[in-house]
Amino acid sequence: MSGILIPQVLLIAFRKKLFDEVDERKIHRLPIPRLGGLVFTPIILFVLALLLCVNLWLGYYGILSDLSYNVGVFGAAMCGIILLYLVGIADDLVGVRYRAKFIVQIISGIGLVMSGVWFRNFYGFLGIEGLNEAVGGVLAVVLVVFIINAINMIDGLDGLASGLSAVACLYYGITFWGIHLYSYALLAFITLGVIVPFFCYNVFGDAAKQQKIFMGDTGSLTIGFILSLLSIKIVTIPASGIVWAYHPLVVAFSPLMIPCLDVIRVFFHRLRIGKNPFMPDNNHIHHKLLALGFESRATMVIIVVGSLFLSLFNLYISKYIDVHILLLLDFVFYWVLNYFLTRKICK
Repeated sequence: MSGILIPQVLLIAFRKKLFDEVDERKIHRLPIPRLGGLVFTPIILFVLALLLCVNLWLGYYGILSDLSYNVGVFGAAMCGIILLYLVGIADDLVGVRYRAKFIVQIISGIGLVMSGVWFRNFYGFLGIEGLNEAVGGVLAVVLVVFIINAINMIDGLDGLASGLSAVACLYYGITFWGIHLYSYALLAFITLGVIVPFFCYNVFGDAAKQQKIFMGDTGSLTIGFILSLLSIKIVTIPASGIVWAYHPLVVAFSPLMIPCLDVIRVFFHRLRIGKNPFMPDNNHIHHKLLALGFESRATMVIIVVGSLFLSLFNLYISKYIDVHILLLLDFVFYWVLNYFLTRKICK
């Protein structure tokens, strides 16, 4: 469905001249629509409903019972996705102030918390075990907003946000399938299925032939929200009910480390130089690799593959070292890497 609808969106965008404006920050120099995310939410909701019906027609009631147990979460998730989808459309077409987007993100996060998706346990991280609902809920809302903006802010290169999100969706789909939470696995795999055709148009599409499209905020906001739901849900699963071979926080957030670390570094860099931390610049990891002479596609592959290896490394090493040391290693590695790249650019 994604592969069928994206060409139709391209056709409409070029007929109505709905393009991403070219400026000094942009890599592209030809008019390219940024409405690829327009197809994400309708397809995700349609296919989720369709596959539930197919399961019932075939007599497979396991997925239905799993979904009925989590109906409150999925109801809140759908409401949040639709809210962010509408705000994303408005932002891609006419522009929306970042404060308004933050308010909608917070409302969407509160909906998840009210449905039961909040931190109940830190599993010893920072010396914290159990959390009450107020503290765990606030932390969950903050993390929802943080992950949404991490995906949104890393979306500055062809295939980067979609590639990182695809890896994360595959990771979460396999994880939830392995622990028999099939409704969440279904959501992850459906989201992956939507992203893959878009990735092909975004990376391999020819702008001169009007075959290239960007995700836009419509896509990045909704995908970021889905990833935040999937990651936090893993932490809410009682550890006593699952044989955890790894630390739950590492399992939950490993595939999101690159975009999350990057947005933290960029945020504090902007504060340090006295710039509005919510205004865009050219200081992301992909900008630095491009400045060193890497081509756009090579830069994307380096970062996506790097994210995959960092996820696997974190999972493996978490069995042998304390989670605090692991997180410190990730921070130090990322800061040293960026310092090295900055020094190379300045030479």
